[in-house]
Amino acid sequence: MKIVSIYKSPRKDEMYIYTEKRDLLSKVPEALLEMFGKPVHVMDMPLKADKVMARIETDKLIAGLDEKGYYLQMPPPKDDYMLDLYRDRPETGVR
Repeated sequence: MKIVSIYKSPRKDEMYIYTEKRDLLSKVPEALLEMFGKPVHVMDMPLKADKVMARIETDKLIAGLDEKGYYLQMPPPKDDYMLDLYRDRPETGVR
């Protein structure tokens, strides 16, 4: 079992970095931290291989921690329906 620290980006909603708690942010590349902004600690949690997480596949998270020492969770893609808000709407005359 690993203890994982989770940090959110102050620059990009729903972007997170996961690290092993004992390593803090020491294994995260400086260039990534510059793009990410000053990490804001969200929480620490125990991580087991059978843990179910909302938007991350646990095996990918564990592999990232083992291989690189961190895992970067990107924001989810915007839904296509949101793009419809900006398209021409001839039935209403609204552009």
